[in-house]
Amino acid sequence: MKVNLGVQFEIPWPPSVNNYWGQSKRGTKFILPKAAAFRRDVIFITAQAGIKQYDEEERLSIHLDLYPPDRRRRDIDNVLKSLLDSLEIARVIHDDSQFDELHVVRHEEKRGNVVVTINIC
Repeated sequence: MKVNLGVQFEIPWPPSVNNYWGQSKRGTKFILPKAAAFRRDVIFITAQAGIKQYDEEERLSIHLDLYPPDRRRRDIDNVLKSLLDSLEIARVIHDDSQFDELHVVRHEEKRGNVVVTINIC
């Protein structure tokens, strides 16, 4: 039986999917500056925490505690794309298809961050 080796860390509030990609006049997609900065933050935070990449064949669960930066109405699914992609870019996971479980909880406390907990299923 495998031991449940989990990690927990905090990251800044992710950009929404609406603020993630831009498109040039020629139709080429590119990552927007806010999304690129978020990716760099996640890379730095996970590296500083010493988080190693999960094996490609490991099945994972992720729990996200969302603490919005302000009282604006938000769809919680809008933060998922940039957050999960950043975990791949930071080499915490190989691909977001490794996740078999996804739990998202929005809290009322306004902190502007996300507490990420990843466990092996």
